[in-house]
Amino acid sequence: MKTVTVKGVGKASAPVDTVELNFRLWAKDKEYDKALEAADRKLTSLEAALTAAGFDAAEFQTAGFHVNTEYESVCDERGNYRSVFSGYNCSYDQLLRFSFDAARLGDALGAVAESRAQPELQVRFTVREPEKLEAELLRSAAASARARAEILAEASGKKLGELQRIDYDVTRLNFYSDTGMEMADCMPQMSVSGAGMAKRSFAALRPQDVELQDTAVFVWELT
Repeated sequence: MKTVTVKGVGKASAPVDTVELNFRLWAKDKEYDKALEAADRKLTSLEAALTAAGFDAAEFQTAGFHVNTEYESVCDERGNYRSVFSGYNCSYDQLLRFSFDAARLGDALGAVAESRAQPELQVRFTVREPEKLEAELLRSAAASARARAEILAEASGKKLGELQRIDYDVTRLNFYSDTGMEMADCMPQMSVSGAGMAKRSFAALRPQDVELQDTAVFVWELT
């Protein structure tokens, strides 16, 4: 049996409809209880500020909690270095997702500034229903492969018969826009400047579409 093997290239895109805020709140102290209490205070302050800005507290979720012991290298009077315990580092990884609206994003960032929690913050843009975009991607790959196979078959004086096999390696697709916002270094300054700066800064924000590309291999019988 003669066959034709074709790689289908699928492409799909969709406008951003969801914004995702990833926070890291941390505190350090030589006593575990004090480090945890300080981190808890930051978390409580941030949640209260977001709730006051109209966000649902139930949507402000904990993605991770970490406690690490930290050491520093100390040189003694003989010039020898040794590791000395410097404290406990307690951190919360928090996530807030909501429908994208530039003004609403400004409200969220303004609330973060007002909270004085000074978290490390990453803002990412995505889609609410990634499975629909993935389905569009796979249909595009199948259509691409069939169109190429039909051209090759016709050029060879053949016709496509039954589909014999599909080879597709499931990959972890990235459903985030290439538009990114790294806020780690500016949050302390925003805390001083207040919420107004955040609201003004993002009024005209237009994130790029979420774009996907993937491939699959199709094998048809030639008749």
